Amino acid sequence: MHNARRIISHRWSNISGNVRGGLLVVIASLLVAIMASLVKHIGQDFAITQILFIRQIIVTLIISPVIFKYRTTVFKSDHKRIYFMRVVFSAIAMITGFTAVVYMPLAEVTAISFGRTLFATLLAIFILKEIVGIRRWAGTLIGFTGVLVIIRPDANSIDIYAILAIVSAFFVSTNMIILRKMTQIDSPSTIMAYQAIPITLVMAAPALYYWKTPNLYEFVIIVAAGGLMSIVQYVTIQAFKVGEAAAIAPMEYARLLFAVAIGIYFFDEIPTLWTLSGAILIISSTLYTMHRNAVRKQKIDIPAPPSDT
Repeated sequence: MHNARRIISHRWSNISGNVRGGLLVVIASLLVAIMASLVKHIGQDFAITQILFIRQIIVTLIISPVIFKYRTTVFKSDHKRIYFMRVVFSAIAMITGFTAVVYMPLAEVTAISFGRTLFATLLAIFILKEIVGIRRWAGTLIGFTGVLVIIRPDANSIDIYAILAIVSAFFVSTNMIILRKMTQIDSPSTIMAYQAIPITLVMAAPALYYWKTPNLYEFVIIVAAGGLMSIVQYVTIQAFKVGEAAAIAPMEYARLLFAVAIGIYFFDEIPTLWTLSGAILIISSTLYTMHRNAVRKQKIDIPAPPSDT
């Protein structure tokens, strides 16, 4: 057994970092799709806030050794107002996003969730003061066109759950921007602690108000959903440790394939041509935006030629 583990470890380490990272992202994408399907299944009978509350308890328990280890410093930060904003944004993103998962086809809500990268581009302009050229603007507009193709807004019938999915994507992108800033200021343990415990407390009141005691099967499903999210976070971190972001991030779009397959097999959800067309526009524009970001970063990283003076 030990020899087999050593052989597997050796072969794994001989694979290039980008390939390993890409495979880990695909695994994380599959786990996210499975988690979403579990939430969709159990969300028919339980309030989303109760599911999220139990999930947050699991997350808190998992990271509690880290919190305990750094207990004297973990909550010391000069940026508590920013953490408060992140907690509020995270709560909104979770509630709206998982509500959409319960009541929308998995393929549709998954495709719309990819719009977070497009929102992040817009937010980077206003918050991080990044300069966006005409090509990145064009890519972003094409992506939002894809979102409109999927939801096909009609003045006479507005899909509230599609709106919730868009709201979730927006606040997820907001958290991405905040996290980008906080990783430069505070330690990972502080960031995790301020994310896990406050959100658990926020979810507690509505969860208890709508509380419905689950049976053993239902409890296992909820716990599995919460556990999977923690595993996804760990696998994703490992993926970006061994692979380059620009090379492995596009592999996340495998999640749409998994969502389509799970939706068809377990929920009889056949994706429409509108959904597939919109998804293609969103994914294409996001990949192009990522490419332009990489090109821009390369230009910034190139040192200026030495001066003649």
